[in-house]
Amino acid sequence: MSVVFSEKKLNRVKELVSHYPDGKQKSALIPVLHLAQEENDGWLSVEWMDYVAGLLQMTPIEVYEVATFYSMLNTKPIGRYVFEVCQTGPCMIKGSDDIIAYIGEKLGIKPGETTKDGMFTLKKVECLGACGYAPMMQLGKNYREHLTKEKVDAIIEECRKEARQIKEN
Repeated sequence: MSVVFSEKKLNRVKELVSHYPDGKQKSALIPVLHLAQEENDGWLSVEWMDYVAGLLQMTPIEVYEVATFYSMLNTKPIGRYVFEVCQTGPCMIKGSDDIIAYIGEKLGIKPGETTKDGMFTLKKVECLGACGYAPMMQLGKNYREHLTKEKVDAIIEECRKEARQIKEN
């Protein structure tokens, strides 16, 4: 499989690299990985990580280390909807462990897994910076706060409804 950015994305990479001093192009790694992830259905294959390493004149292992460290980067395929549930102190005290278990039970998956239909992925993540709204999760670009089992049920149904509407159109 050959991977390559479009001319438009390559121009964006050049622009990102231009924000850093000469010889410091690896500083653009995270935003370039986000671009690669966008090109590959939300995840980074080894081929894409190797491609980015070449573009930024890095060794592949340097890219792998970053890609496997940050929870916003995915090194395996993900579902259409990714439930990123905060598992740090304030959220845990407010019941995030129970919420994670409940989501897993409802969807038939464990953290780090994706449903067989490719609809949902469940991830445990570190602090999302919304401790006052615990327990909470990120779903796409939105936070879902003060989670309860009832709210989780509504969120799952909302996602399913949206997916049906997209499919029908």
